[in-house]
Amino acid sequence: MLRNASRIHCLICMLLLLSFSGVGFALSDKEVLNLQNSLEGKSMGERTAFFAEQFVGVPYDPDPLGAYVTQSVIVTDDKVDCMYLVFRAVELAASSTPEEAIQIALQKRFHSKGVVCNGKVINYADRFTYGEDMISSGKWGKEITSEIGKTALIKGTRSGESIEILPRDEILKRTEMLRSGDLIFFIKAPHKRASDEIVGHIGIIKRAETFAGGIYLIHANGKKGKGGAVKKIALSDYIKRMPFIGVKITRFP
Repeated sequence: MLRNASRIHCLICMLLLLSFSGVGFALSDKEVLNLQNSLEGKSMGERTAFFAEQFVGVPYDPDPLGAYVTQSVIVTDDKVDCMYLVFRAVELAASSTPEEAIQIALQKRFHSKGVVCNGKVINYADRFTYGEDMISSGKWGKEITSEIGKTALIKGTRSGESIEILPRDEILKRTEMLRSGDLIFFIKAPHKRASDEIVGHIGIIKRAETFAGGIYLIHANGKKGKGGAVKKIALSDYIKRMPFIGVKITRFP
């Protein structure tokens, strides 16, 4: 009886996390489930890129903390920032149901693990706030930066150690090494860091399946309080004009 009651309580919490999210995203949970079923047999990377693509056109989240953090929920698909887009695309790709995606979110978004009480996440203070911490945690794929091309060392911040990146010119030469679903973390120059944050932006790679090919970046393009939306653009075009000095890359098996 107690075990059944616990299961029912968990289900109610998951439903509350969904129902309180204020979702305005075009896909319902039923549609998401159908898409998840249709992707059976696809790699994790392909699934991640596919779900990222479903967000193209969704408005940029103006909340400085992220609407999901302020509202203490998992799902806020009606407005997204770059970190949430990566979170959500990976979580949907790694799961077989919308409810399972929430459980994966509680595992992945936090240094330890997310805790839910009465339908609200109560420990978002333990969430990943720095992209570099996402990389080092291993929860967001294996870092493959050095496998893509010739790396360079730049000054780190909190640890005081140097960090390895692919410089702008090197990643431009090596885009063909990238796969759908690779996570790409854009690195700030040391003199442009307003705080101790190294990663200034995050996106997801999508390889075109057409004969002509093409490597694309899917990312939440915008600034807090200034608007924007999720866009899919040629990766090389973004890199040529980006305000970053290089990238780090992770990949799921």
